[in-house]
Amino acid sequence: MKRSSAVVRRVVLAAVSVALAAGCTAQAAGPVSGSATPSGSASAKPSASASGSASPSASPSASESGSATPEASPTADGKAPSSSPSFPTADPSDSASAGTPGSPVLMKDGDENEQVRELQARLRQLKHFDRAPTGFYGSMTARSVKSFQEKQGLAGTGSVDGTTWQRLLGASRKPTADELKPSTTNALDAPAPACMTGRVLCISKESRTLAWMIDGKVVSSMDVRFGSENTPTREGTFSVGWKAREWTSTIYHTPMPYAMFFSGGQAVHYSSDFAARGYAGASHGCVNVRDRAKLAALFDQVKVGDKVVVHW
Repeated sequence: MKRSSAVVRRVVLAAVSVALAAGCTAQAAGPVSGSATPSGSASAKPSASASGSASPSASPSASESGSATPEASPTADGKAPSSSPSFPTADPSDSASAGTPGSPVLMKDGDENEQVRELQARLRQLKHFDRAPTGFYGSMTARSVKSFQEKQGLAGTGSVDGTTWQRLLGASRKPTADELKPSTTNALDAPAPACMTGRVLCISKESRTLAWMIDGKVVSSMDVRFGSENTPTREGTFSVGWKAREWTSTIYHTPMPYAMFFSGGQAVHYSSDFAARGYAGASHGCVNVRDRAKLAALFDQVKVGDKVVVHW
């Protein structure tokens, strides 16, 4: 009888041990499927899901995709799968304290989409951003946003929350297609006085742009580069002496398509080197253009005798 009781006790203890082992395994798997653990993702903010929800009622066991359903199973590295929203996510812990507590972040460093492009275009209208919109939110955009926020009396966080966005919408207008994707990398410089009358190729060394102007109005514009210190592009007021759709330099033996000569051997022309290397190179004194299609259209409009102004 004693031996029988001992056997029963051993069977019961074995069963309890198995049950306890199974319980620990299930508990350990819980955090991996959703909650942030020291060995999980860098984010330790269980109250916000990657789907953009900023609800304080979100439980720590919610998965990063915003759903606690069995489909959100851990990946091979032990992390929960994250969603790929088309717009920046809203995280209350990233909110900019700009007078609206809990206002979610709409755009921040590292984002890349068309909303960022619009942001940059609007900031450029207000002189807070001096480059062509790229759609990528980097350090330059963050500094521009901070500058706008401080001017508006908001906290200079460098990230765009709801309050900052609404202020920007109110202070700017809807960007045009050319403002969103401008024809030049740099903003056009203020034209020299000599550019304000007649038909003029108004070329600024300061902004490195060429503006085709008629009676003071810009018809088209494009990026340009100039000669080096050893072969500088001459400054002053000139006129187009002659044109050549196809031309090869008799000195340097390089192609000069759509050449419009204005000062001796110096001309406005297309440069494949400029198109490939950008401002890393320089011309031998000519005004290089890298947009072949735009220059081809301009070539057909410019007439011999039209004015050329090269200025700072």
